[in-house]
Amino acid sequence: MSIEIKIPSIGESITEVTLTTWLKEDGEFVEEGDILCEIESDKATVELPAEESGVLARSVEEGSELGIGAVIGTLTPGEGAPVKKKEESASSGESAPPSVPAPAGGDKNFPSPAARKILDEKGLSPQDVQGTGKDGRITKADAMSGTKPAAAVEKAAAPKPIEAQTPQTGVSREVRREKMSRLRKTIASRLTEAKNSTAMLTTFNEIDMHWVMELRSKYKEQFKEKHEIGLGFMSFFTKACTIALKEVPGVNAMLEGDEMIFHDYADVGIAVSTPKGLVVPVIRNAEALSLAQIEKEIKRLALKGRDGKLTLDEMSGGTFTITNGGVFGSMLSTPIINIPQSGILGMHNIVERPVAIKGQVVVHPVMYTALSYDHRIVDGKESVTFLYRLKELIEDPSRMLLDV
Repeated sequence: MSIEIKIPSIGESITEVTLTTWLKEDGEFVEEGDILCEIESDKATVELPAEESGVLARSVEEGSELGIGAVIGTLTPGEGAPVKKKEESASSGESAPPSVPAPAGGDKNFPSPAARKILDEKGLSPQDVQGTGKDGRITKADAMSGTKPAAAVEKAAAPKPIEAQTPQTGVSREVRREKMSRLRKTIASRLTEAKNSTAMLTTFNEIDMHWVMELRSKYKEQFKEKHEIGLGFMSFFTKACTIALKEVPGVNAMLEGDEMIFHDYADVGIAVSTPKGLVVPVIRNAEALSLAQIEKEIKRLALKGRDGKLTLDEMSGGTFTITNGGVFGSMLSTPIINIPQSGILGMHNIVERPVAIKGQVVVHPVMYTALSYDHRIVDGKESVTFLYRLKELIEDPSRMLLDV
């Protein structure tokens, strides 16, 4: 008796998914626990395992949009090798198409080398001369006696039109259409909603990275040896943000109807670029984690995001977001708020620039930072205070260790 394979419930708010990839063939024998296919929701890609061993019969195609509970195929319990599709042999009654005979004609109207030279000198083509040699070959005598037809003379006398310039061979002008994935459509919808439904504004500042880079360079080997993880800049910025969020709680709040919801914790989302699009996994209670714990959590979530293994719980419930466009070379940008949050920090690339230190111009590594915020809940003073506090903490990282 066949067992129906149905789309399972993967989240309270999710009613529809896309079957992106079948991992098993139609008619293939699968073992219990084998991954049959991948389904994509608004937030994550989920693998669907076989509940029993049996022969798979698929009933929907890849790319199909399906509701929760939809039947996508059946499993027929039993043992045996995968059922192979019957191959048609040459004896199935279908005859091969008849071969096309090669064109004949041989040397007809083909000039000899001597005749070719004469024709070229007289501006004639082989089609302008009737050959009298074997199989119609144009001889030297034919070329000597040949004259250019009147039509050809008139054509030669007419001014040559200027031809349109065409690209060299190998240049393509093809247009490729690709259906948006469910994740990409969700990203587009949420970003558009954020732009249209919030009073978004962005403030900027620059941070001298000299001191935090010196600290990192001094202790990175000992840090890695002790904690078995590299010391990056994201942990410094995440920790600094949690301190600034505690001092400027509006940036860590959100609107719900006519109420403002404030949080006494910092669940910080870290924007991660994956092959399927941008995802924002969340570091829970980042304010209570050490730099090493933050680094390990960032690495864990980034690897799961790259492999498409993030769960819905790992990508929901953040109170603030950090996005680092600097890893791609971005100098400055205005990040879009991750609604319903009220703030997002944009980090950018580090570039050596001249800065004034105690009346002297020196060259230091500098990063531009941007804070986009919802002006309905965060005032300009609060946004500037948050970003300046972040600048203080990064430019003097010992403040984070001493909590001053």
